[in-house]
Amino acid sequence: MLFKALYIRLAVLLTLAFAASFGFAQESNCKKTIYLTFDTGNMSVAQTVADILNRQKIKATFFLANEKTSRGDFSLDDSWKSFWQDRLREGHHFGSHTYDHLYFVKDGPSGEIFAKPQFGPKAGVMSLYNEASYCREIRRVDERFKELTGSNIEKIWRAPGGKVSPRSIRMGSQCGFQHIGWSAAGFLGDELSSKTHPNQMLLDKASSQLQDGDITMAHLGIWSRKEPWAPAVLEQLILNLKARGFCFATLPKQDK
Repeated sequence: MLFKALYIRLAVLLTLAFAASFGFAQESNCKKTIYLTFDTGNMSVAQTVADILNRQKIKATFFLANEKTSRGDFSLDDSWKSFWQDRLREGHHFGSHTYDHLYFVKDGPSGEIFAKPQFGPKAGVMSLYNEASYCREIRRVDERFKELTGSNIEKIWRAPGGKVSPRSIRMGSQCGFQHIGWSAAGFLGDELSSKTHPNQMLLDKASSQLQDGDITMAHLGIWSRKEPWAPAVLEQLILNLKARGFCFATLPKQDK
């Protein structure tokens, strides 16, 4: 009986060692990388996305703004504290999406920019932002995330809608934050009409067109799309990309 117990224990240890070495070999042999990113949106599929990433053992990068959610609160309220703490604990990365989801409109006359917040006390009002006030919008996410989790975000940001100018990008850089958009093939289309862009179409397109080094972009929930994207597409997309030999990494990009 003792011999049999030792034999079983040895077999289990060898199996675990083989699995670990196989996983390491897969990671070390990976030559192609995809960067999955998610903007906050209305957070209606936030937990779904988190569950899929966990199940597939994938790390992603989240760009955060204090957006109104499908349950009536805001994405950086205390009510979302445990959600962000869990994602941090799982090893995901985080960047700023500007606190009030500030849409760039155009460059101003004297070194400023015009921008319009979607949320906050000045929602819908186009205003002039100088370097200090624009930096404040970017940094407020970092400050709030530290209040919620005890940790800072990465020094990266993404302009809402991807709307930028060389001046607005320079303002972010002078504030200490690198702007990160997304690749052309990385636009996953979750904010498009599900009537004209059904989930299967979006899945097929992304699965075939994404290339090494591409940055994807989707949301943790979109108000306008009737057929939610993430529950139908995300996990199968990850599986398809894994089958093509892709690994997944977080931002900012690291030198290979």
